[in-house]
Amino acid sequence: MYMTDFTALLQTPVFKGLSAAEINELLSGIHYRRRKVKAGTIIAFSGDQVNSLIIVVSGVVKGEMTDYAGKVVKIEDIPAPGALAAAFIFGRNNRFPVNVIAATDAGLFIISKDGLLKILKENERVLANFLDMVSNRSQFLSEKIRFLNFKTIKGKLAQYILERAGDKNNFVRMELTHNELAVFFGVARPSVSRAIKELEDEGSLEVKGKDINILDRNKLLWITGD
Repeated sequence: MYMTDFTALLQTPVFKGLSAAEINELLSGIHYRRRKVKAGTIIAFSGDQVNSLIIVVSGVVKGEMTDYAGKVVKIEDIPAPGALAAAFIFGRNNRFPVNVIAATDAGLFIISKDGLLKILKENERVLANFLDMVSNRSQFLSEKIRFLNFKTIKGKLAQYILERAGDKNNFVRMELTHNELAVFFGVARPSVSRAIKELEDEGSLEVKGKDINILDRNKLLWITGD
């Protein structure tokens, strides 16, 4: 490996806190490879076996689910430095739960399952990093399931706004367009626009372009329980 490769790996969740020399020593003698993909490339299909740790070292990939009607639900974007399906490498049903697609041109660093096991046994820091990463992913997926199970689009939107505002802030700048929100929520775009308008009419919030002011936090909290 070249030093530039080490620079990319230093900031990844698996190797966080290690030096380039330590990473070089850990990677010696194990199977790994690098892969560059173009935007739109399908990296893995839902149901494919997870037999390696895939680290995003540049660009952004995204996870999507498609139902039987063909409706696409965006689960999340995974920018560099991040790892794909780390929580699914081990276990009985170690398969990708979603389709993984390159959202931009991206660089991947791929470590075999056996190689990962060897690293985890040899270095406690990497082991702690990996366990922390898996725990964070499990918590995220649990929250995502709860989020997608809200009964109304207004409930999803209210939760999305509250999460980004935090406990004390009543101002949010929306990062996603209505189209992107529709994909994220798994609904049609007009439904998102209609839900935002209803929340405005009810006095829950005020919208000015991408800026949202929360006018009644209690109303939004109540709506999330619909």
